Parts: sequence; C-alpha cells; structure tokens
Amino acid sequence: MFQPLSERQERILGLVVRAYIETGNPVGSNTLVNQHDLGVSSATVRNELAMLGDLGYLVQLHTSAGRIPTEFGYRYFVQKLLGEFRLPIDERQMIRHQFHQARLDLDQWMRLAVAILSRTSRGASFVTAPQWRPARFKHLQLISTQGRLVLMVLVLLGGDVNQQMLTLAEPVPQARLSQAAEDLNQMFAHAAQDEVAARLGQLDALEQDVARLILDGLRRVDARVIRDFYRDGLVNLIEDEGTRQAVRVLEERTLLADVLTETQAQNAPGVQVVIGGDGRWEELKDCTIILSRYGVLGDFSGTVAVIGPTRMAYGHNVAAVQYVADLMTGFVDEYYLDEFYLESGLQNENDDEEVDLSE
Repeated sequence: MFQPLSERQERILGLVVRAYIETGNPVGSNTLVNQHDLGVSSATVRNELAMLGDLGYLVQLHTSAGRIPTEFGYRYFVQKLLGEFRLPIDERQMIRHQFHQARLDLDQWMRLAVAILSRTSRGASFVTAPQWRPARFKHLQLISTQGRLVLMVLVLLGGDVNQQMLTLAEPVPQARLSQAAEDLNQMFAHAAQDEVAARLGQLDALEQDVARLILDGLRRVDARVIRDFYRDGLVNLIEDEGTRQAVRVLEERTLLADVLTETQAQNAPGVQVVIGGDGRWEELKDCTIILSRYGVLGDFSGTVAVIGPTRMAYGHNVAAVQYVADLMTGFVDEYYLDEFYLESGLQNENDDEEVDLSE
C-alpha cells in the first residue's frame, strides 16, 4: 500500500504532519530546518518534501508555499509513525472518576462516554449500545387473535422484542398454539439463526411456519448494526469541509452503518482509524473516524468513536477512545455480562480476564 520511505523522509513527514495538526499552516523547508536538528540543508529538505509530494504523502497548494499532509500521508503517519500514546495521568484520573461517580446504569454510562469523548477530543463522538452477535432466541408467545390470525411475540436475548402476525391455513385453538410455543421455547433456547435453520426439518407444519418467522426476526437483528445510538459534540465542529462531512456522517445512519459493518467484520481488537474513507467511502473525504469496540467481541459488544476532520490530534484521540473503550468493557463485563451469560447458558470466555485500568 505504501511506497517505502527512508528514515529521513519518515522523520520529515512526521514533522510536517505534527506541525500542520498543531498550527493549521503549511510547513516549509526553512521552518523544518530552523526548528529541528535535521543535520541537512534547506535545499536537501526541499528535495525530500518534493519527493514526498511525488509519492502522494504531501501536497503543495500554491507554488513556493509549504506542504500539508494528504489523506494518504495521514494514513502513513497513523499506521507507521504515531507510536504509543497515553492520556496524561490527571486526564485518566478525571475520566475514571466521572465514570465511577455515575449510577450503575448502561444508558447513563453511554451518555457519559459520548460527553467525555467529545470534550476530550474537542470534536464529536458517538457510542452504540452493546448487542448480541449473533442474535439469540429467548422465548416466544403465540396468541390467537381472530380466525386464522395469530400474533407472535418474539423476545431475543438482550431485550429485543418483535411482534408479527401469522396467517394460518386454518384456525388453531389457543391450547395448541400455547403447546407449540412451549415446544419451540425448549427446542430453540438461546439458539442463533443457524441453529434454528438446522432444525426446521424436525418440526410439524405449524411449528415450521412459526420457526420461519423466528428465523426472519433473528436475521433482521443480525443485519442491524446500530441499535441505540448516542452522539455529542456537534457544537465543537467548526465550519470547514472536514467537519461538515463529520456532521453528515452522524446524521446519515446508513453511511455510518456501512462503516461499522465493515470495521466490525474484521473483528479486530483495539482502536481502528478510518481516514478519508480509506478510499471506500467518498462521503468521508476530509474526515476521520477513530473507533474501538467495547464489551466481548463476537458475543456482546458496542462501539465508541471520535469523528472529525483529518487534521486532528491523532495520538491524543486514539488514546482517549482506547481508554474510554476499556472503561466501558470493564463496566459491561462486571455489571451486565455475568447476568446475560447466566441467562443464556453460554460461556463467558473473559471470566478469567481483567481490564487493567491502574495508573
């Protein structure tokens, strides 16, 4: 993906990116030579800047002007030059204290997470509620309504409730419907969609009709990326192209769902950084999303994220997203997952792991 750079070119690129993030002004060779001990002349630095421009890492907006990073340059910086960054200890302590002062309520923690991230990043933020992956059956009810119409109330693990009408070939007594529901509740206890599909052939005609509705309900939830959605910090976004794009992303659920679907499909731990759409989403041009999953990947998880223009404090924001995600993971694991796993009969593979939030 990247053209290889020499050690000097990497250093110059890193200095340009950091200077532009800090000042917002194009960076020239004289600035680099005067402010940093590069050990080479201005002419040599100009040649290196020109080479970095030819390779697509920097751009010169006007003749004789300094350079600014391209989206490609930002990506190289984040992936290869950023290094490790931790929030200052006083900032970590303040964030941790705010969370620990909150009620033990998931909704309040998510609202607090977006508020903290928007304030810490001086940008916008969003958090999605954790949900089961894949969706799992909990129980159902079948209620005779009128003639051949039956109301199915489907409840999934985690609290999703789905109501659908089923039209039968002929009227069925309530006692028969209740027995069918009881049989399906036992057969599909905590089942995901693949388990339900595998057992369709074992059912009679009535139970098959109901099971197909169950399967449709599980598939819809599995296809849904965003459940409850919290956002904050739009007021922090000043009027430039990058921040206008960030506002559009937060207002357009379909685009945001596409981004989350692709990043979640990678099932990667830690922080992910999407810069300028990474060549896949034109709508994210001039915009960066820094995001991390929290909870238990593959079972019960959500997303925390910061969004803003490509010119942002990457080190600080990556560290902030990671720290808040770790706190959210600890909270979900301690206060919610034990109950959910007990209810589901599934094994919590994180039982013996602890999130280290010590200073």
